[in-house]
Amino acid sequence: MPDVEGRASTSAPDTGVARGRAAGPPGSHVRTRPGRLRERRRRRSLVAVVVIAVLCFVIAAVAWYHVEESGSPGATTVVTVAEGSSMGTVTAALVHQHVVDSSLAFRVYLTLHGTPTVQPGSYLLHRGDSFSDVRARLAEGPNVFAVNVLPGFTLSEVATQVGQIPGHDPRHFLSLATTGALRSPYEPAGSTNLDGLVGAGTYIVVPGESDQTLLGEMIDKFNTGADAAGLTSGAASLGVTPYQAITIASIVQKEGVYQKNLGKVSRVIYNRLSRGTPLQMDSTVLYSEHRDGGRVTSADLALNTPYNTYLHTGLTPTPICFPSKASLAAALAPTPGNWLFFVVVTKDGTEAFSDTFAGQQANERLAKSRGLG
Repeated sequence: MPDVEGRASTSAPDTGVARGRAAGPPGSHVRTRPGRLRERRRRRSLVAVVVIAVLCFVIAAVAWYHVEESGSPGATTVVTVAEGSSMGTVTAALVHQHVVDSSLAFRVYLTLHGTPTVQPGSYLLHRGDSFSDVRARLAEGPNVFAVNVLPGFTLSEVATQVGQIPGHDPRHFLSLATTGALRSPYEPAGSTNLDGLVGAGTYIVVPGESDQTLLGEMIDKFNTGADAAGLTSGAASLGVTPYQAITIASIVQKEGVYQKNLGKVSRVIYNRLSRGTPLQMDSTVLYSEHRDGGRVTSADLALNTPYNTYLHTGLTPTPICFPSKASLAAALAPTPGNWLFFVVVTKDGTEAFSDTFAGQQANERLAKSRGLG
């Protein structure tokens, strides 16, 4: 039947259900199944737990990292980096010497801030240093250096080594050692030359160490060795002063070189001194020319210096080098004998000794025949 407006009605029969809703039992509302609701709740709880765990881990990691990175500087230590060492090797050394506590934290720091190029050498660091300080010091390069004082060296040779250390001047070091600024208890009155009076060995120079401190260590080392060798009493038993015994030891060092020669060279010196015969040692002439080895010419032998033992009798005014313990021992206990001459006769440095000039000439011919003259 037409509706009021004359159009046919298209309304569906009234079923009691609003359009757009699924039909359900009469008088009921649409609901999600209980199992699905519980599953959703479990998922939400799991996500929340995971998020909280991750946040706790991140917070703990950040706190751990900052504790490790901050550091608390303690005692100093020297870390030595060998040629070709990897950063892993360097880090292991830092942990081993307690500069850093965690290799992982330090690697994380370097990843974030950049890994420096570490040069081989020695570094003065503090145990418990902050990562930033350790990284900065490694990037700056080695700051700990060694000075090697070998038997036979002179003050000028040591000064050259010292001058190669950043912040040190060879002229300043040499001035300290030759002007009386520092003195040895074995140095005679009026002398200002410490040649022969510092101990052979290796000295570690750390940042900020002064030339005066370094030279003082060298003097102390010699004193310790001289006291242990019984220098004062040993010299007295031979009728010389301790300083003269040191001077003899320095000439023995240069002329004998090898252990097998030292005692006999020492005896030649004492025999010549007792006779009033010039020592005629090439090494003393070379010292006056600041030379270490080489041929001595007739022009050299004519130099009128107090160190020319061809022109002057007696000992040189000062030692001519730093003697080894063995050379000092030989100067205090020369091998018994009447020798007055010696010359190298084999390529391994063996010296032949004689008590006559004719014997010396024969030994010189032997040396020449072996290509040593």
